Amino acid sequence: MKYEVIIFDADETLFDFEKSEREAFKNTMLEFNINYDEDYHLKLYKDINTAIWKELEEGLITQKELKVERFKRLSDKLNAGFDENEFAKAYMKNLSQASFLYDDSEHLLETLHKDYRITVVTNGLIDVQTTRIKKSIIAKYFEDVVISEEVEVLKPDPKIFEIALKNINYTDKSKVLLVGDSLTSDIQGGVNFNIDTCWYNPNKIVNSTELKPTYEINNLMELKTILKR
Repeated sequence: MKYEVIIFDADETLFDFEKSEREAFKNTMLEFNINYDEDYHLKLYKDINTAIWKELEEGLITQKELKVERFKRLSDKLNAGFDENEFAKAYMKNLSQASFLYDDSEHLLETLHKDYRITVVTNGLIDVQTTRIKKSIIAKYFEDVVISEEVEVLKPDPKIFEIALKNINYTDKSKVLLVGDSLTSDIQGGVNFNIDTCWYNPNKIVNSTELKPTYEINNLMELKTILKR
């Protein structure tokens, strides 16, 4: 086999984070007695959240600050006046309880774990990802789960992948494949760490960057074909 270890991203690769986010945000808004309009409120929040996670990747904000700052910005935009700290606590509790897999995730991992060592590296928050990922029905297939907030480094910093391999006592980078949906964190991180990468691109987004993943798939099950090469 060309590869022995597969490092998976979690959200939007194995887990349907968009669905989890949608459910958690709706429930939190309702808890705070806001007349919720998904088309308006969710879009506004996602715009704010996307921007602030980009700031995190660029080192402009810490994960601790991110937890609350995104909801401060939301409250300011809505002129809602809710306590951003309390809103953040409620949202993260709701999000931690919202774990949804993509249709092919469980079957794929059930097949792969017989021949490959599987680990997860996620740019996420401890309180959220511990429940959503480490206690999920597919957790039994993971040798380890590395959460960025827990190790205080996040993708695309290559150090997080060093930690991932160290945790499973593995050193041969030539036999490691990284699978993820984000060009800027997953694929860039894999390039930075000098390992092969597989870009999971279900929406068939045009890659207009200079990043060149080793492989590209539009369906998770296509990974099995790649691994047979």
